[in-house]
Amino acid sequence: MSNMIENIMTVLSLVYLVWIYSWAKSKLGSAKLAILFSVIVVYLTFFQYPELVWIPAVLFLFATFGKELIDKISIYKD
Repeated sequence: MSNMIENIMTVLSLVYLVWIYSWAKSKLGSAKLAILFSVIVVYLTFFQYPELVWIPAVLFLFATFGKELIDKISIYKD
């Protein structure tokens, strides 16, 4: 089980690295600066505060599947 969680963390770190790099490159304008920024952010997230890794994953899943789920179970619809 531990090996599977480590593999998931590795995949998430790569996804976050590419995601942050693409965002930073568009905002900062420099590819080298974007690489530096994304590596620092991923390092701090995955090695200094590993519990923060799951927050973007949960937000992504909620944004992807949550709207349909909330529409199906909404108690406030008339």
